[in-house]
Amino acid sequence: MKKNNHSSSNDVDTLADDARALMAATADVAGEKVAEARKRLSDALDNAKEVAGRIRDKAVEGAKAADEAVREHPYQAIAIGVGVGVILGYLLGSRRRGNRD
Repeated sequence: MKKNNHSSSNDVDTLADDARALMAATADVAGEKVAEARKRLSDALDNAKEVAGRIRDKAVEGAKAADEAVREHPYQAIAIGVGVGVILGYLLGSRRRGNRD
């Protein structure tokens, strides 16, 4: 999951860099519509940074809470994991048997 998160972060960074490059390339272009588009793009970038930061913070909080819960109740966590695995195994197995008929 860490690799996927890192990849998403790189994608967002690349998009932001491309948007900044576009804004720099159009800096000398005059016109009300271009100026308005540049302003909207700048606002969207700022908003995206803020949202990404909040999502990252909530994900970290959730991971810490889950880690703490597992450390406080290891046997219950194992039982829940085994239970979910059994249910998924049963559902996938019955689905597979259903496809054979």
